Amino acid sequence: MPESGFIPWSVFSTIAVATVFTVMFAIGLAMDVRDLRWAFARPLLLVLSLISVLVLVPIAALLLAQWFGLSREAQVGIALMAIAPGAPVALRRSLDAGGHHSFAAALQMLIASLAVVTMPLSVELLDQIFATSSEIAPAVVARQVLVAQLIPLGLGLLIHRFAPGLAARVEPRVRRLGGTMLIAFLVVVLASIWRLVFGAGFFVALCAFAVSAVALVSGHLLGGPIKETRTAVAISSALRNPGLALLVATSNSAPPEVAATIFAYLIWAAAATGVYIATRRR
Repeated sequence: MPESGFIPWSVFSTIAVATVFTVMFAIGLAMDVRDLRWAFARPLLLVLSLISVLVLVPIAALLLAQWFGLSREAQVGIALMAIAPGAPVALRRSLDAGGHHSFAAALQMLIASLAVVTMPLSVELLDQIFATSSEIAPAVVARQVLVAQLIPLGLGLLIHRFAPGLAARVEPRVRRLGGTMLIAFLVVVLASIWRLVFGAGFFVALCAFAVSAVALVSGHLLGGPIKETRTAVAISSALRNPGLALLVATSNSAPPEVAATIFAYLIWAAAATGVYIATRRR
C-alpha cells in the first residue's frame, strides 16, 4: 500500500470515515423515512438501476481496460473500483445535482447493503479472470458499509421521524459541518495522492474517464423517464467506493500500482461526473 502522503494512512482513514459519517448523518436528518416508499413502490426502476451499477459498469471496465492495453496491475485496479459500488459521496453529489431525493437515498441504501454480497462474489470472479488468489470477508465489507453509511443515515432518519423539531434545528449545522469537512478532506486527498494519480499514466486516466462516461450513459438511460431519477442512477453508477476497493487491495497485499490505479480512477471518475452534472444543470 503506498503512503497516503504527508499524514499517516491510519489517520487518513479515520478522517475519511468521520467525514462520510457526518455527511450521511446530515442527509438522514433532512429525510423522512416514509418518503422512501416512493422508490420501493417502483421495483422495475430499482432493478434497472442495479443492473447499471452492479453489472454493466464492471463489464465495461473489464473490456475497456483490456482494450486500452493496460498493465495487469492497472487492469486489476480498474476492475476493483468497478466492482466496488456505493460511493459514500454519491448520495450527496446526486442530491446537489438535482437527483430525486427519495429515490437517490433508497438506491444508495440498497446498493450499500447489496455490496456485502456482491463484493466478495465479484472478487472471486476476478480471481478467475486474472488467475489470482484474493478474498474479502462479507463481515469486513458489512462493517465498512455499516459504520460509514448505513448507521449515520439510519440514525438521521430515526431522529427526523421521532424528533422532527430537533432534526430541523440541528440539520443545517450538521450539513454545514459535513460540507466543510468534505471540502477539507478533498483538499487533503488531492494534496496527498496527486503524484499517485498522475504517476498511474495517461492510459489509466483515459480508461478511468471512459469507464465513468459509459457508467454515466448507462445510468442515465436506465434511470427512468424523469430527469431526477436519471441523474441519481447516472451518478450512482459512475462514482465507486474507493474504500472497498482499497480494502481488497490492502488485505491481499496487492502491488502499489493497483492502489495507484484506484486513486487515479477516483479522481477521473469525479471529473467525468462533474462534467455530467454541469451539463445537466445547463
